[in-house]
Amino acid sequence: MVFREQDTHALHNEPMYDPELLKKLDFSQSPTKFNPPVTAVNPGENLLVRPLCRADYEKGRYAEMNACKNTYFITVIEDTITNRIIGAATLVIEQKFIHGCAVRGRLEDVVVNDTYRGKQLGKLIVATVELLARQLNCYKLTLDCKDDLIPFYENLGYELQPGNSNYMSMRFQNQSPKLFKMLRSKL
Repeated sequence: MVFREQDTHALHNEPMYDPELLKKLDFSQSPTKFNPPVTAVNPGENLLVRPLCRADYEKGRYAEMNACKNTYFITVIEDTITNRIIGAATLVIEQKFIHGCAVRGRLEDVVVNDTYRGKQLGKLIVATVELLARQLNCYKLTLDCKDDLIPFYENLGYELQPGNSNYMSMRFQNQSPKLFKMLRSKL
């Protein structure tokens, strides 16, 4: 992957993970097929697939996530003409005690700007994260999605797990990140 100088402005500003990982991704290993072919190295004209960098986000939030080394691998697609992020996905890595501390990946926060849809960018960002998880030796990659997105992910090789396809959560209205940080520091 050869970045043009104008494409590397954000990469000089502390990438969340080593951009060299993206160069090593072998898209022939992914069940996702592209027509026309695209990869993390060649995502399309005036597009760049790269790690999230400090310049992309509020410094405080980036620093907190970046402090969790080898946990968050946020990958973005940038329109190099407008210098705007137009797609993103997060790979969260967690060690599983019951699996001998092997690592599992979770695909989260997949998004593509509405005006860029229909260009295979959703498939590209998901396949990039999938291959990144393989490169990082994850034994599996999981995700939760809305019912209407199940066919999209099935076409990319994901399978519903019988008896385990529901996702439930509990949200807390009055919890702030500052309070969480304070409580965490007292533990």
